[in-house]
Amino acid sequence: MRRSLFRTLAWLNRALLPSLWRKDLRTLKSWEKAVVAWRFYVTTRTLEP
Repeated sequence: MRRSLFRTLAWLNRALLPSLWRKDLRTLKSWEKAVVAWRFYVTTRTLEP
């Protein structure tokens, strides 16, 4: 159940949130850093066994 929830969140992240991988992390605004942190959190939880 938990894994399927995070897979769904990962799919929503890809569909709705902006891609920031080409930007320098040091120059991001606060809300962009929050988006990167959220995407990282969901991705790591999705990949956990």
